[in-house]
Amino acid sequence: MLPADFLRQLHDIVGTDNLFTDPVDCYAYAYDNSRKIFPPEAVAFALNTGQVRDLILLCNQYRVPLTPRGRGTGTAGGSLAEKGGLVLSLERMRKIIRVDPANRVIIAEPGVLNQEIQEAARQHGFFWPPDPSSSAYCSIGGNLATCAAGPHAVKYGVTRDHVLGLKAVTGNGEIIKAGCYTTKGVVGYDLTRLIVGSEGTLAVITEATLKLTPLPRAVGGITAHYADIAHCAKAISAIMAQAHIPSALEFLDSAALDLIRGRHPAMLPENSRAILIIEVDGGESEIAESAHAIRRACRNDGLITAETTADPGALWAVRKALSPLLRDIAPKKINEDIVVPVSMLPELLQGLGNLSRKYRIANVNFGHAGNGNIHVNLLVNPDDADEIQRAEACLDEVFSLVLALGGTLSGEHGVGREKRAYVGREIDSPTMVLMKRIKQTFDPNGILNPGKLFP
Repeated sequence: MLPADFLRQLHDIVGTDNLFTDPVDCYAYAYDNSRKIFPPEAVAFALNTGQVRDLILLCNQYRVPLTPRGRGTGTAGGSLAEKGGLVLSLERMRKIIRVDPANRVIIAEPGVLNQEIQEAARQHGFFWPPDPSSSAYCSIGGNLATCAAGPHAVKYGVTRDHVLGLKAVTGNGEIIKAGCYTTKGVVGYDLTRLIVGSEGTLAVITEATLKLTPLPRAVGGITAHYADIAHCAKAISAIMAQAHIPSALEFLDSAALDLIRGRHPAMLPENSRAILIIEVDGGESEIAESAHAIRRACRNDGLITAETTADPGALWAVRKALSPLLRDIAPKKINEDIVVPVSMLPELLQGLGNLSRKYRIANVNFGHAGNGNIHVNLLVNPDDADEIQRAEACLDEVFSLVLALGGTLSGEHGVGREKRAYVGREIDSPTMVLMKRIKQTFDPNGILNPGKLFP
């Protein structure tokens, strides 16, 4: 239970309208998209950097755990108040402070939605490349905390590549500024890239300077169907080995396609067992040249058909049909976002199939093939203890396979609480010790998002 003096000072900082202490109100902040539940004892809504600082100082004084939170769309449990205490919600810090098209920059507070950044940039002929599937709902603060990405990372990179600087409050209550306003700047350590992706364990971001990219003049696409997963994986390697980089390269396996057929029978060729959704962007002539080169790379003995379209809606129709189906049939699925070098995708996909059969766990794979980033979905019944046990054993071997292929355990979802038990397999002991020292420097009392990232 939080001390009465703590609650009184909490009220003094944010006021009645920006504070929840009733367990019923707080429950809405007890879960995220990992579907785990850890109710906080209070929720405070900060409106500015000064309030964030004061809240962190207060939590240090009383040694109260503080969990920063955006919109709760993450899947790794990074915004869960696992230790109770205070949830610090940034969702009401919603100002776009400046749009500067001459310098290709937007400065915004962390509660601004990704889609709102896109709309503001689009008015000036720009976009912000990070595009997670939750872009209509997720905040840029959450994007920065997890270093989110999306389909277009294959060409444009992840969130970390599109942040010039930021303002943040460290775990000991110091307001810091990292980075700069220019696209070149090498003065001091690159704290911007350190804080982005740190999942709220080092500092709370209160303002971000985002680097914009010109909108492409045109967009085209190719949908390629394959007779089996092996030939599809071979095509992915061929596409990424040639000079024309697609702006998106998405993959769906046979289990994903079967789900779609069950709801939309006419959407797919009956003999298609794997599909690539390939987007290209740029000028008209550039698109034509890229599409021709990519279609050539798609050709192998397993190719059934490769169709070209200039309609983005038609190109992405299959992919958009999948997510709601997965939610319907497996609301408790185990969803991981592993990554391997693109050349290792054939071995990864074959290994995932073998493990699915070995443990008798239904598995649906799809994702950002151009980065080697595959979303593995183990479809489990949470009420079947034996199936859960088999799924956990399967996941353990999936992670071992990924690391053996030179991969990483997370490409865009983060570690949070869901993957922390496995982090020691990827990060060696001396490196882990150094990371913990960095954590202690930023957050000496360990109040910021405690229990996350590290085993």
